[in-house]
Amino acid sequence: MPAIEPPSRTVFLVDAGGNVLTWNAGCTAMFGIEAAAILGRPATNLFAPAGRDAWSAGWPQLVAAPDDAELRVDLACAGGLILNATLTLAPQVDAAGSPAGCAVAVATGLLRGGSVSEQIGNMPLAAFMDMFPATFYVLDHDGNFVLWNRNLEQVTELPPADLGAAHALDLLAPEQRGLAAAAVDQVFRHGQEIRLEVDYVARSGRTTPLLLCGKRLSCNGSEYLFGLGVDISERRLAEQRLRLRERALHATANGIVITRLEGNSSAIEYVNPAFERITGYAAAEIADRDPRFMAAPGMDLDERLQLRNAIVARTAAHVVLRNLRKNGELFWNDLSITPVQNEHGDTSHYIGVLADVTATKLRTARLEHQVNHDALTGLANRNLLWDRLEQALHLAQRQKSLVATVLIDLDGFKSINDTFGHEAGDVVLKVVARRLQASVRDSDTVARLSGDEFVLILASQPSLRFTLRMVERVRQSFAIPVAFEERQIPVRASVGVSLYPHDGASAAELVRAADLAMYHGKGSGRSDVHFFSADLKSSTEARHRIELALHGALERDELFLLYQPRVAIESRRIAGLEALLRWRHPDQGVLPPAGFLAHAEDSGIIVPIGERVLDLACAFEARLRAAGIVHVPMTVNLSWREYSQPGFLASLAACLQRHALPPRSLQLDLRIDGLIRNPALGRELAEQLRLLGVDLSVDGFGAGLCDLGYLQQLAASQVKLAHATVHALADGGEAVAKSLIDIGHNLNMQVVAEAVETPKQLDFLASHGCDQFQGLWFSAPLVADAAQRLLEAEQPA
Repeated sequence: MPAIEPPSRTVFLVDAGGNVLTWNAGCTAMFGIEAAAILGRPATNLFAPAGRDAWSAGWPQLVAAPDDAELRVDLACAGGLILNATLTLAPQVDAAGSPAGCAVAVATGLLRGGSVSEQIGNMPLAAFMDMFPATFYVLDHDGNFVLWNRNLEQVTELPPADLGAAHALDLLAPEQRGLAAAAVDQVFRHGQEIRLEVDYVARSGRTTPLLLCGKRLSCNGSEYLFGLGVDISERRLAEQRLRLRERALHATANGIVITRLEGNSSAIEYVNPAFERITGYAAAEIADRDPRFMAAPGMDLDERLQLRNAIVARTAAHVVLRNLRKNGELFWNDLSITPVQNEHGDTSHYIGVLADVTATKLRTARLEHQVNHDALTGLANRNLLWDRLEQALHLAQRQKSLVATVLIDLDGFKSINDTFGHEAGDVVLKVVARRLQASVRDSDTVARLSGDEFVLILASQPSLRFTLRMVERVRQSFAIPVAFEERQIPVRASVGVSLYPHDGASAAELVRAADLAMYHGKGSGRSDVHFFSADLKSSTEARHRIELALHGALERDELFLLYQPRVAIESRRIAGLEALLRWRHPDQGVLPPAGFLAHAEDSGIIVPIGERVLDLACAFEARLRAAGIVHVPMTVNLSWREYSQPGFLASLAACLQRHALPPRSLQLDLRIDGLIRNPALGRELAEQLRLLGVDLSVDGFGAGLCDLGYLQQLAASQVKLAHATVHALADGGEAVAKSLIDIGHNLNMQVVAEAVETPKQLDFLASHGCDQFQGLWFSAPLVADAAQRLLEAEQPA
């Protein structure tokens, strides 16, 4: 294709008449005319017809012009081509200064005629380099700009004059200049093509990233670097975002897997490091594989079907299932899959996010086991017991079968702890648990209901005879002692049995019935088995009615106190008052404690009753002190259920503070048999009462077994002889009474005799050093007003 620029130094000289005077090689190459054929001939022979008219019309003025001028004409070039060129005319003068013609230089032009591609190919570079969307530049061997377009001026914020004087490398970020200089050197030395990313720094400091492309070209014997610079700001930003997202994918603790869809199957294209860590597979070894190869065989089939259906439907899904790691280890996988659509709206890929939730699953399983199982024995606990019993009842309803509920309470378990220690008690409980489990079927449930109580749920019993055989196996499991540290610990139990549907329709009714049957035989010492009966139910209902009536008594304020004086034997003056509870029953009249306290103890309502008694007694004591009677302390009887309640001492201190009573104005009367139930608690209570300043009195001394060493540890202020000891004085019981009085004094305790009703009893007690007494001989229990009048009568005038 003909060049779009004429050869360099295409110059010829015309005289004042317009004839050609000189002709150089450039002219010959461009026009295809030798010098001999054109010298002396009119210059218009070089022009196309339209160009001749323009030349002729403007020639007189051009010759006479004092400065150079330009003329745009069509030249008839070699090969029949028409070149629309710019002529630069330099007027010439002779020695006299007269016009002598013009020197004509042919500049860049545009070919006319020929094919469209030839015409466009011959367009001058300057005509369209400003149209480049990139920066265009030409550098010489020294790195200076020879040619550039407006985009370079905009990027650098430099005017043409400054760009022409600038070195190309000075426009780059300092740290990039060395690399760019080496690349430019390679272009000029070896003709390599340059491809380099650099940052142009504008005059304002603004940085523009460019991708430079360039190559060495020769022109008129010199070499230049022609190049383009494409703005890659958007690409850089996109790459930065991609790198950030990739770092996020690498940093996340969740596994990420990207799969491409191949029909209804998937092939792995990408996994992140977390996925490799979780599964144990490297990305390279699982590329193009279907993720289902990690599935645990035969597990979580419903969840895997859910995944397959989602892929077929091209929807998202979330499942929790089990997979296999590379080492064969099973792990729980919380997996969410999301479809990805291509530019046509078709689902082409899936992104899966997986989390290893094995630890959470195991922890949940452990917590669930802890919630539903006893920590010591591993048996089902109360929560699981009710659930299993409800399930057994539902099954029995459908199958028309029996369900046996067996409640077992170990006899004398407290003595095992006291004699052999709590470690031995734990061993006994665990051995009993194992024996019970060995006595029943796998479909049955063995549960630990409380400390030494167990419950068996014997489900799907075909007949009563079958149940009897199973219960007998359970009973026989207690025949063998438990070995502990070379000792044999005998274990006995009371067993109660209830049957569905005969003894109850609900779980609560059956457990309650078995409990009643068990307590019916409690204390026989023979590990007997007792079945629930209607008679037991009747007695239970009677106790329930009493319990409801006691709640009503509290609400209706039917409980009140009488006060019995306690008298010093030596002075015969009142040394204290004992608060005695009575119930003003709406139907039965006034009831003594023997008529209802045992039921209150069993039901637990003794606790709120005790709080009411303590409050009434303290209120009366405060009334006496306000009347000037300040040396008569009040004694209040306490049940073991009351002082074993959490927060009892705090409640006691609050009551004293509420009634503004000093601690010594109150004395607590505790039975020795209640204290021995939990010796450690008794010792702790006695110590706390001493710190609080409240006196402790031990009641029932001589009524049964008593550990004198333990009694000494309590350091009570007084002991009370049991009623039976005082009554036995008329039947030869003097020696026992005398011994008990001596023991009390030897333990540094005051001795009080209760239920003194005759002068003979009082004389004996006085003669043997008993300190105080109370009973009908001196006074029956009195209402508050009468007791106050009696005390006021003793006060000095």
